Amino acid sequence: QVQLVESGGGVVQAGGSLRLSCAASGRTFSSRAGGWFRQAPGKEQEFVASINWRGDEAIYSPSVQGRFTISRNNAENTMDLQMNSLKPEDTANYYCGSSDTNYYTATPAAYRYWGQGTQVTVSS
Repeated sequence: QVQLVESGGGVVQAGGSLRLSCAASGRTFSSRAGGWFRQAPGKEQEFVASINWRGDEAIYSPSVQGRFTISRNNAENTMDLQMNSLKPEDTANYYCGSSDTNYYTATPAAYRYWGQGTQVTVSS
């Protein structure tokens, strides 16, 4: 069993930065890929970024590539998402997931555990 709790959301102006953190409990988190997804009101869930279990390979959605960076600290059971150059279209509820695999994946069905999310609002 893995429990995930996100933090770090808030309101920021366009062009600003936020750093989201996902704190995990449970032994399997550090041996599984992790990911960040988001969902805006009235829109479908959207993949943001995923990182492999070692933390040395990652993939990103084209919409955030070059602006967001995913990282993890397995010793502390945490996974972060550094978000720079934020845009109003980045406004959404962001939540982290722990996958059933150890390699990064953008497929929601590959994630077994999810957090409740943290709200990010970017004003123009």
